[in-house]
Amino acid sequence: MASRTEPSGCSGRGGGGGGGGAPGVLPLPLLLLLAAAALVPRGDGQNLVTEDVTVVEGEVATISCRVKNSDDSVIQLLNPNRQTIYFKDFRPLKDSRFQLVNFSNSELRVSLTNVSVSDEGRYFCQLYTDPPQEIYTTVTVLVPPRNLVIDIQKDIATEGEEIELNCTSMASRPATTIRWFKGNKELKGKSEVEQWSDMFTVTSQLLLTVGREDDGVPVICLVDHPAVKDLQTQRYLEVIYKPQVRVLQNYPLQGLTREGEPLELTCTAFGKPQPTEVKWLRVDDEMPQHVVVSGSNLLINNLNKTDNGTYRCEASNAVGKSSADYMLFVYDPPTTIPPPTTTTTTTPTTITDTTATTESAVHGFTRLPNPAEELNYGDLSDSRAGDEGSIRAVDHAVIGGVVAVVVFAMLCLLIILGRYFARHKGTYFTHEAKGADDAADADTAIINAEGGQNNSEEKKEYFI
Repeated sequence: MASRTEPSGCSGRGGGGGGGGAPGVLPLPLLLLLAAAALVPRGDGQNLVTEDVTVVEGEVATISCRVKNSDDSVIQLLNPNRQTIYFKDFRPLKDSRFQLVNFSNSELRVSLTNVSVSDEGRYFCQLYTDPPQEIYTTVTVLVPPRNLVIDIQKDIATEGEEIELNCTSMASRPATTIRWFKGNKELKGKSEVEQWSDMFTVTSQLLLTVGREDDGVPVICLVDHPAVKDLQTQRYLEVIYKPQVRVLQNYPLQGLTREGEPLELTCTAFGKPQPTEVKWLRVDDEMPQHVVVSGSNLLINNLNKTDNGTYRCEASNAVGKSSADYMLFVYDPPTTIPPPTTTTTTTPTTITDTTATTESAVHGFTRLPNPAEELNYGDLSDSRAGDEGSIRAVDHAVIGGVVAVVVFAMLCLLIILGRYFARHKGTYFTHEAKGADDAADADTAIINAEGGQNNSEEKKEYFI
């Protein structure tokens, strides 16, 4: 609320709130009363109460003059030109936009319809007391922006390019505040204000570097003004960009690319505008003749070591060209070991612990130790799907075990044979001294011995 003491006065001529009304003439007794009141010393206005009024152009303003302690004194309302609008409940001013809302000994309330900027200013409330009192209320007229427009430097922008956008708010009162948004993110612009008479035009400039993710995103110009709420306009960005390329391996879905197996690749490319050409090439070498290229697909039916290298997929559109590489390394084919053909005999052993059971594992399948235990089919399927590396490891372990058993058996056999021959050595039995057994003395023994001079029979040896 604004209040101050002003020189009182009135006019015998009527006028509009902005000087647009027809002239009017007050009765002679009223003129004499007003002239006498003008000569009376002015008070401090402590008994009068009013409030400032803010109204949007074209709407209704209500002006109120109230008396705190009424003594039946006369109340009147004057316009900014100090022309009397209402004297008590009488309207000397010939402006039909002013209408009496309420009149009593303690209040004079008047409405003003279809408010315009020319109606803005100070309106005076006067109370004819001894001494007279006067205060004023300020009427402020707000004018919302007439128009809100976004101008964009280029309707179609290229990825990485900086573009300029301008948002203009015209003919507002007071000046507007412009804010920028890209999607839900607020951006900072640069504003300039121009004043034309009592109106303001504001232009805000935004510099924006666009990317492919900005395509189709709205840029919003939002106006902050006391006369309006949520006044905004927007433009959708259109951004063109070169293709984005990816290489997908269709087969094999998982695992290694091995010699003798097929390989199938697919090239996906997306851009704006859509890529017009997609092609395959081999980096630093020629494409093998057995490679089949069909559009965005590449197929090698039978891989071999000569296929090793980098394969590139290229896609292009009006903006530019992009590529993606696939590095191929062909591994050796999986090795398969035939089962051993030798037969082995095993010695049964007696197991004293009745709770112990024998477990066997063949290619990743494991028998459970107790039939009552729960069978986990997921684990079995995982064992069946074991990779070839683990299978080869199992095969090598089996072969090593068989060789160790054979070597051990041969060593045992050699030890047994050695001990047998050591215990059974050869002995000689001859008949040279056979006659000495019955001889009485040595001379007789020599004479009677077989093979002596008298016995020339050939000696015989027997081997047992």
